[in-house]
Amino acid sequence: MSVLLEVDRLTKVYSLGNFLSRLKIVAVDNVSFSVKPAEVFTLAGESGCGKTTTARLILGFEYPTSGVIRYRGKEVEGLQGKKWWFKEVQAVFQNPFETFNPLKKVESYFFATVYNYDLADSKRAERFIDEKLQAVGLSLQEIWGKRPGELSGGQLQRASIARALLTNPSLLIADEPVSMVDASLRMSIVNLLRKLCDTFGLSVIYITHDLATAYYISNRVAIMFRGTVVEMGPAEILVHPKHPYTKLLLQSILMPKPKEEKEEKRVSVFEEEEEYLQKGCKFVLRCPEAMEVCEREAPCDLFEGETMVKCHLYR
Repeated sequence: MSVLLEVDRLTKVYSLGNFLSRLKIVAVDNVSFSVKPAEVFTLAGESGCGKTTTARLILGFEYPTSGVIRYRGKEVEGLQGKKWWFKEVQAVFQNPFETFNPLKKVESYFFATVYNYDLADSKRAERFIDEKLQAVGLSLQEIWGKRPGELSGGQLQRASIARALLTNPSLLIADEPVSMVDASLRMSIVNLLRKLCDTFGLSVIYITHDLATAYYISNRVAIMFRGTVVEMGPAEILVHPKHPYTKLLLQSILMPKPKEEKEEKRVSVFEEEEEYLQKGCKFVLRCPEAMEVCEREAPCDLFEGETMVKCHLYR
């Protein structure tokens, strides 16, 4: 199968402070992955692991320190930010209420997008917009004349997705699209993304810390920790994880238990800790299976079947 998007050794380093005491923070560290046509590819991990920064680098909102991004085999440097690029690649963000100006009517965004990209003339615009809204379970009549505050969070997030679909993109980057909506609406948004992938051949990069929805929607999953992909493979890695970090991440999910069942001690992977600079594995301080080699040598990418795992346990 051909590759739609390829991320090759992508790195982003931020410098903080003045010239004499400058601190460097590696937000994305040598990340590589590919996205196939009509595939849901998920970037998952705890907050601050580099998921959103990776998305911003792909969209062109940030410039990489090193590495290459290719779209349909062509390097995208110089293309990001151009009309052609945003016609092919669209994004849906975490908070739908920040996507729309609260003082403007929602339909005005749709007409502005249609006319900006010359997608339809004035006679066809309403029908064209209504078709995209129908695809996400809304209609132009439902949103007509309404401002963002007059719609629910679920309706507004669906409207965000419909607006992204106006350009008929090949790739949709969905950054935490369900974290700001009610739990009862999350599965409807997730099912919608899956439907767009299966029905229209749309590829989706799904960014989340919600491992349950990641397993439900994804074809493949990449687990990130401190800017690095530590495990990547089919969605089944969330059932049978190999990397110690993925295991602890899954262990941190609270599961219902009978009252009589003894509660096991869980290890939280969300606790704050001091920054630890070392040459070895980034996870060594929190890894229950750490070895001496983990402190002095960074693990390389190792393959167990279809799964890539960055861990010395599999050498």
